[in-house]
Amino acid sequence: MPVSLKLHHLRALVNVVSQGSIRAASRNAGLSQPALTKAIQELEQILGTRVLERHPQGIQLNDVGEHFYRHARLVLEEIRIAQEEVSQHLGDITGQIRLGIGGSMACTLMPKVIDCFQQRYPRVNVHIVEGQLSSMLPALRQGTLDFTINTVTQLPFERELSFEPLAVVDYPVVVRQGHPLRHAKHLCELSEAKWTMPPSTSSYYSLLEQLYSGHSLPQVRVTCESLIACASLVTQSDFISIISSHIVNTPILSDQLVALDLVTPAPQATFYLVQRKDHQLGPISAYLAQLFRDFSQTPR
Repeated sequence: MPVSLKLHHLRALVNVVSQGSIRAASRNAGLSQPALTKAIQELEQILGTRVLERHPQGIQLNDVGEHFYRHARLVLEEIRIAQEEVSQHLGDITGQIRLGIGGSMACTLMPKVIDCFQQRYPRVNVHIVEGQLSSMLPALRQGTLDFTINTVTQLPFERELSFEPLAVVDYPVVVRQGHPLRHAKHLCELSEAKWTMPPSTSSYYSLLEQLYSGHSLPQVRVTCESLIACASLVTQSDFISIISSHIVNTPILSDQLVALDLVTPAPQATFYLVQRKDHQLGPISAYLAQLFRDFSQTPR
């Protein structure tokens, strides 16, 4: 590739794609529209092909652009991390960590870890993304997430990622206090009840189909992307769900939820620390990851 390719070409492409238009990207970067347009044109001349196409919805990547964009994002992210690591080694303890985390850990383990981390590194910004692993894979591949704490359906399913088990968590079937089915012992007794759960495509909840393959699975009428929405629906109505025991035992919910004692319980979930194999965490990110290891072994 010609040596004339510069970092400002990569930054221009990433900025335009993230903002969706030259005008928005110029405002975001503090550059003139002609300067940004020139950088994109130079990039396409160097590559020998167009990478962006104009559509009614805005500027979008074409097939070639999609491939190059992933590399551009990764290069810029590695440079950012390298600069922060140098500053940290020189004693300037600042920077940014980007963490992905599953809903169960976000409500239980994460607050203690982050509080401990901020006591040691008060000037480091921590950006937390909550969700299932499947929604975080692009960010992990592109380096925009340092790591995630999440459940995994099967191992290994991503060759470029490493999976370190941290904790095994029970996931009981739960109802509100006083629910008419609170004494149920078998799944069949719950088949006609109203159920709410996260999408079955999510890492842990896809295991339910394997466990209950010989049973009549309950009909899920309401799907909740948010753990808070799911827990609120169960505590304030006759809906049933399957929620982490850590959530059920929190001070806020322990007197509102009942975990059913089923003959065939729901499967346990293993939470993993997931990161890219080809990327070594910087000293501060590594410290945060170690805190998750330490706190996951502490009884709660």
